[in-house]
Amino acid sequence: MAAHGRSPLLLLRFLFVCVCSYVSVLGLKFPSGPAEPPHPHGVRVMEAPVVAGASQLRRTTGWKLAEEEACREDLTRLCPKHTWTNILAVLECMQDRKEEIELSPDCNHLLWNYKLNLTTDPKFESVATEVCRSTIAEIKECNEEVRGKGYLVSCLVDHRGNISEYQCSQYITKITSVIFSDYRLICGFMDKCKEDINSLHCGSINVGQKDIHSQGEVIACLEKALVRQAEQPDRAHPIKEECQKAILRVAELSSDDFHLDRHLYFACREDRERFCQNVQAGEGKVYKCLFNHKYEDAMSEKCRDALTTRQKLISQDYKVSYSLAKACKLDLRKQHCSLDTNLPRAREARLSYLLLCLEAAVHRGRPVSGECQGEMLDFRRMLMEDFSLSPEIVLHCRTEIEAQCSGLHRKGRTLHCLMRIGRGDRTSAIDSICQNALQTLIQSADPGADYRIDRALNEACESVIQTACKHIRSGDPMILSCLMEHLYTEKMVEDCEHRLLELQYFISRDWKLDPVLYRKCQGDAARLCHTHGWNETSELMPPGAVFSCLYRHAYRTEEQGRRVNSGERLSRDCKVEVQRILHQRALDVKLDPELQKHCMTDLGKWCSEKTDTGQELECLQDHLEDLVSICREVVGNLTELESEDIQIDALLIRACDAVIQAHCHDVADNQVDTGDLMECLVQNKQQKEMNDKCAVGVTHFQLIQMKDFRFSYKFKMACKEDVLRLCPNIKKKVDVVICLSTTVRNDTLQEVREQRVSLKCRKQLRVEELEMSEDIRLEPELYDPCKSDISRLCPNVAFGNAQMIECLKEQKNLLSQRCHQRIFKLQEVEMSDPELDYQLMRVCKQMIKRFCTEADAKNVLQCLKQNKNSELMDPKCKQMITKRQITQNTDYRLNPMLRKACRADIPKFCQSILNKASEDRELEGQVIACLKLKYADQRLSPDCEDQIRVILQESALDYRLDPQLQMHCSDEITKLCPEEAAAQEQTGQVEECLKVNLLKIKQDACRKEVLNMLKESKADIFVDPVLHTACALDLKHHCAAITPGRGRQMSCLIEALQDKRIRLQPECKKRLQDRIDMWSYAAKVAPAENFSDLAVQVMTSPSKNYILFVIAMSLCVLFLVGLLCGRITKRVTRDLKDR
Repeated sequence: MAAHGRSPLLLLRFLFVCVCSYVSVLGLKFPSGPAEPPHPHGVRVMEAPVVAGASQLRRTTGWKLAEEEACREDLTRLCPKHTWTNILAVLECMQDRKEEIELSPDCNHLLWNYKLNLTTDPKFESVATEVCRSTIAEIKECNEEVRGKGYLVSCLVDHRGNISEYQCSQYITKITSVIFSDYRLICGFMDKCKEDINSLHCGSINVGQKDIHSQGEVIACLEKALVRQAEQPDRAHPIKEECQKAILRVAELSSDDFHLDRHLYFACREDRERFCQNVQAGEGKVYKCLFNHKYEDAMSEKCRDALTTRQKLISQDYKVSYSLAKACKLDLRKQHCSLDTNLPRAREARLSYLLLCLEAAVHRGRPVSGECQGEMLDFRRMLMEDFSLSPEIVLHCRTEIEAQCSGLHRKGRTLHCLMRIGRGDRTSAIDSICQNALQTLIQSADPGADYRIDRALNEACESVIQTACKHIRSGDPMILSCLMEHLYTEKMVEDCEHRLLELQYFISRDWKLDPVLYRKCQGDAARLCHTHGWNETSELMPPGAVFSCLYRHAYRTEEQGRRVNSGERLSRDCKVEVQRILHQRALDVKLDPELQKHCMTDLGKWCSEKTDTGQELECLQDHLEDLVSICREVVGNLTELESEDIQIDALLIRACDAVIQAHCHDVADNQVDTGDLMECLVQNKQQKEMNDKCAVGVTHFQLIQMKDFRFSYKFKMACKEDVLRLCPNIKKKVDVVICLSTTVRNDTLQEVREQRVSLKCRKQLRVEELEMSEDIRLEPELYDPCKSDISRLCPNVAFGNAQMIECLKEQKNLLSQRCHQRIFKLQEVEMSDPELDYQLMRVCKQMIKRFCTEADAKNVLQCLKQNKNSELMDPKCKQMITKRQITQNTDYRLNPMLRKACRADIPKFCQSILNKASEDRELEGQVIACLKLKYADQRLSPDCEDQIRVILQESALDYRLDPQLQMHCSDEITKLCPEEAAAQEQTGQVEECLKVNLLKIKQDACRKEVLNMLKESKADIFVDPVLHTACALDLKHHCAAITPGRGRQMSCLIEALQDKRIRLQPECKKRLQDRIDMWSYAAKVAPAENFSDLAVQVMTSPSKNYILFVIAMSLCVLFLVGLLCGRITKRVTRDLKDR
């Protein structure tokens, strides 16, 4: 061989095949034989035949094996009679017998010596030359072989796949089957592997000790040793390189016909009949059929083991698979995958390299034949089914397999077990080398391109695919996306969920394993992220970092502080795919490689009990301030991304589907979401379609947004410049909102020409303030001081729809001091800006549309108060308005209009009350009561008087609007006026009851309040609703020309009562007389405290003219007395002087 300069890696440097020239093919019989037939006790080389042509090949006389005494009995017992005259047929019959059938030792030895003589005769080439004449001429390599060395037939065996001549093909096939029956017949194989055979105890090479069956076991033993060496290099016996090449070459040459793999043939003969009876031998078809049934329950274990060994050899050298090597031969050449054809065990020969190379071509859109792709699919499925076919997995994951995945060998379950551990569950861990081996295997198998490759996933998810994904073509890469879309839905089954997440965990760590993403984004990745080919990696841009690069460019906007060139943006198709992947990753924290890598410690520390769907990310967001810096940055970036496109949070979008379809479908259909969808969901939290799960999710996101203003995309984009300029170094959103709101308020109060906060920011600031008013938790400055009060006073009240805030307002007298102060400040803000009163705006939404469409936002409450008693007013809204009126009347600071109108009167008349007041506590109506008294004395300014008149009129109808009266007379109301107080509609009955029962009131404070009411009613009849109702007709007839106010209409009615010419209505006359009697009593029991009060009483008295006349006459008399006394004293003084 060396003399001819042949490479030692070619088969026929191991397979020196010599075939007797007397062999006939296809029914041709052995011609006249040697002078002496083979003898069982010796080996005689047969004489060279005379090969003169076809006529000589057809000679019918000669030596016959059937005539030999040593084999006659065995031949008669085992082989059909019609084969006795054909030595080749007899040989095939004998060597293919069932394993349990024994041959006599003499016959066995005779057969082996005959085949050895047959394969060592250098004159055999004449038959090959005759039978394969045209084929030799067509195959250049064989035509150039030196004759007489046995190389010609070796070359023909090597190229038998290219032989088209029928007789030649059959001849070479038969000869090959004879050779492969015994490894010693392969010239050179025994020399190359003798030492390894003895070292590995694979069998004796001494003649006669092993029969033809066990000789196939020797090659099988070597093949298993070769596989074991790849899987356990530190434990296995090292096989010499030249023997390794010989083993793989033998396996390659036996790849087309399973008869040639003697060990597998005998191990699987019955299984072949059971599963592949109708499959014709040749071209590796039987192998493929058996591979497909490898995990059938009826498959015998010995056959399964033999098939696994052959598959492992294929993983080391793809040429061991005849069908794969043939189907992909041209494609490998076109895609430059076989760079070194002289090295069968080089990197290029490994199955994984072939798959990666050809998959890269497919992903790039390069043409790869359908036949080759079909073969690739079969072997990718094979790799996913049996982990042991990947030596790296067996080598590096042995510990994990033995500890946690033993007994799961079939149908890819072991691989999925490793993938589950690889996901990084807290209860287990996986070695990084094993993790890398898993990642490499999944890249080689590429199950993302076709889910059917992963048998475990396919079987687990079959029902889900049939129901949820039936509209997608089978084998389409989008099947996996469809399954992810239905993760955690009612259509998903538990087993499918686990298998899917196990696979997606690894796919998410290499962007190339998602074929749709790679196809749409490979150009963008090369342009923006400087990526290489599909199966090439870069230390500067590892596969896991490419997707991060893509999504940064997908969401890069002007927020980065510079204009983004069109060349730096992703293409539209790529951005859609990036969004799809982000939506999938949001379903499970482990599908985000960066999040899992940097946050595992924090997950274990803070979120060990948060194991339900989506809870882990929410937990990390809740503990954002507690996370380590790198994890906090990753979670912050993800949250910021969600604020721009909330659809990334697929679980929230699913939960809110009903609300989105009913109220937010317009913004949801936008291809680019810039925070509009979340804003819409917040605005519709009170809608009937809003379920608890959606409400909780939306509220949680609102709470997370409060941690950093960057988490509110629209707010960030609208106010980023204002924040940098006016509120630097402030990060929390609530602080930013307070800072900007304070700036806006100050500019408004100072009436500056130009607001410091931009218009677009002011608009968005308004949205944020309205959203914060809905839930007390969105206002930490309010929520933190009130936590204890909430648990004590409102334990079962929901936070949403401002219900918790309303509960605290209703029990403000029981609140702790700090909480009370915050609630008071909140009410002060809400009264000055009713839009921030969430409950009022929610309950009275329709009434505002009906009555106050033209009213200014800050005058909404005033408008509602004016229409409170309308017949069209909704009862619930009316009740809410009353609540707000009660609140306003507790302190003048809660009534902006009163505060503004009486800003001069309050310090003038009520300073003593202000001096005692606390800044953050209600005055319980003391200032308003003070102003009411001054109103009765007619000493207020016109604007203030108008406001007090409104308050008096309102409180006269509903005693609850007078906090002083309610405070001091609560016991008397309960005792004297229970029915009136219990009335659903208050129309002044309680006040009238107290007035009628004035003499029965024992408490001085309550009596004083009732007397004050009487005093106030004298100033204006509108303040006394009962009297006003009774005298309405008389007012119209007798006092229509009198201007209301300052007691003028009341005086008109009293004068009419005293005028006998005027007949008042009986009810009016009775009520009016009662009031005069009450005033008289009030004057007795409540005398004037000072001169000013006395003057007021006189001026408001019905006998004012009489009193004034008496006073005038008294003054005149006093004046006359003074004059008289003065003259007398003057005369006395003069007399004294004269003396």
